[in-house]
Amino acid sequence: MSADSLPDSAVPARSEASASTLDREEALVLLASIFLVAACGLIYELLIATVSSYLLGSSVTQFSLSVGLFVGSMGLGSWLSQRITRDLLRVFVGLELLLGLVGGISAATLYWVYAYGSLYWVALLGFLILIGTLVGIELPILVRLLEGYGQLRTIVAQALSFDYLGCLVGSVLFPLLLLPTLGITRSAFLVGLVNVGVAFYVVRLFGPRIRARGLVSPAVCGIVGVVLAVGFFNSLRLNSLLERRLYDDEVIYTQQSSYQRIVFTRWRDDLRLFLDGNLQFSSTDEYRYHEVLVHPAMGLAANREEVLLLGGGDGLGVREVLRWPEVRRVTLVDLDPEMTRLGKTFPALRELNREVLEDPRVRVVNTDAHAFLERTSDRYGVIIADLPDPNGDALAKLYSVEFYRLARRHLSPGGVFVTQSSSPFFSREAFWCIARSVRKAGFDTLPVHTYVPSFGDWGFVLAAERPLKLDGTRLPAGLRYLTPDLLRVLPVFDGDTGELPVEVSTVDHPRILRYYLDGANRWDGP
Repeated sequence: MSADSLPDSAVPARSEASASTLDREEALVLLASIFLVAACGLIYELLIATVSSYLLGSSVTQFSLSVGLFVGSMGLGSWLSQRITRDLLRVFVGLELLLGLVGGISAATLYWVYAYGSLYWVALLGFLILIGTLVGIELPILVRLLEGYGQLRTIVAQALSFDYLGCLVGSVLFPLLLLPTLGITRSAFLVGLVNVGVAFYVVRLFGPRIRARGLVSPAVCGIVGVVLAVGFFNSLRLNSLLERRLYDDEVIYTQQSSYQRIVFTRWRDDLRLFLDGNLQFSSTDEYRYHEVLVHPAMGLAANREEVLLLGGGDGLGVREVLRWPEVRRVTLVDLDPEMTRLGKTFPALRELNREVLEDPRVRVVNTDAHAFLERTSDRYGVIIADLPDPNGDALAKLYSVEFYRLARRHLSPGGVFVTQSSSPFFSREAFWCIARSVRKAGFDTLPVHTYVPSFGDWGFVLAAERPLKLDGTRLPAGLRYLTPDLLRVLPVFDGDTGELPVEVSTVDHPRILRYYLDGANRWDGP
């Protein structure tokens, strides 16, 4: 929007001879400030919610809490703004500097508090309330500053339009550009620099009317800007220090993809993968997990030529599938292209998965598992769901009756479906909720479990349109863990892990999320 295109109602009602280009520029800068304040405020809100989801899990809870507290604090700020009656430009510049500093350091501080202290919730609530309050104060002040440039009804309409548009832009920029390219911490510092840039430009434009001195001056803008710039350019080093504190072993690789935080650690020969802080495998015992996940289903299936693997972008499940010579094609569906790229290119992972993602029999599709099943018309002899635990709403739908019905429709005659199902000991209700949900989808089910040292007692649910029995099930050669004798005891549950009377989980009512989080809250983890 150029100064010449600003509507007449947005300039002071004065004689044509006294109007000036500077007046139009002033009004435009104030409207642009509303836009940028809204965009930055929303991005701070999303950044804080994302950090909390990464560290604490349960994205629904974290985002709901963040949105509620942030919006409520904006209301508090709007109410407080009525007490500010003098030096509005000066107050606005001071608020922008404080907002830029507080918002810029918010992500790094939350990581630091979580890694080194026990006051995370205090810091989280403090940032949400403070940032929300500052944003809430700024909009009424800017509207009052614009009163001299037109009729009130026009100014309010324009101000709110720029505010809502800024929120829209912020909501688009964060997931599509900032998070995948810069990550959480660097994004926070960059957005803080935007706030400081607004403050600096307003100081330079309005000049003597601000009485730019003391804490509201170009020099202070420069100092705050330098602090945030130093944080921006050193954020990778800072993240490395914090992640070394968060993880027990040496961090050898980190990346923030569009979907998750990917971290690899190593201690001697033990390679570990963490996604959003949750352990996915340890190379010392992952074969126990993957052999039980894959081979009973493969051995029970009437046909193994076409196999669908949902999740498992690390390639370890594919490695086990390709032990069966009858396999002609494996379709690997994983949401995150960065995870499957690492499965093909990261040397330590390529060594572990035996470079199977380069095998011509393997087709990689980067999309949501639910969406893939809705679109494809293919049928498979075996469908393996190697998905992360249902610790958030996005994952809960992949443990629903509707999802299992979709999988059932894509099984060829005599086909077998299997899903990892968390721990029947540590997440007992969640495990049996999954088993009952699979059964509700029309399957005959066979719940099984085994011991994986890195995770403890871990469960899986086998399913087909016929009763399944593991005795005599064929196994491929060369397995390290699974044996015919072990197959016979996999379906045996004791008094601590046996079936419970739980409800099924659906897309509309994702009970699996509550069951899983209740289990997580009872235990620090295996």
